[in-house]
Amino acid sequence: MGFFDIFKVKDINGELEKAKTIEGSVILDVRTVSEYKGGHIPKSINIPVDEISKVSVKYQDKATPFFVYCLSGARSAGAVRIMNQMGYENVVDMGGISRYYGEIEH
Repeated sequence: MGFFDIFKVKDINGELEKAKTIEGSVILDVRTVSEYKGGHIPKSINIPVDEISKVSVKYQDKATPFFVYCLSGARSAGAVRIMNQMGYENVVDMGGISRYYGEIEH
């Protein structure tokens, strides 16, 4: 990652399209439970960032493709960092749902 990459705006919509083409991919919402219940991307699962270690209970395969989002992108970046440290090999930070223009599920 280059210095100017930190200024790139993540494309959650484009990343979701990629996720749909990858068999077994997991769309992971790392916001709080109440934020998730207030509206989330369809077929996403919720594991709040402060409980991200629980991902290893549900997904033992470290090659599982994860597409991670939060509200603005800060928590998803942190979750991706932690998941990489846990040994997950295929984790994408999609950024924030605030830039998502698709259907919302409640």
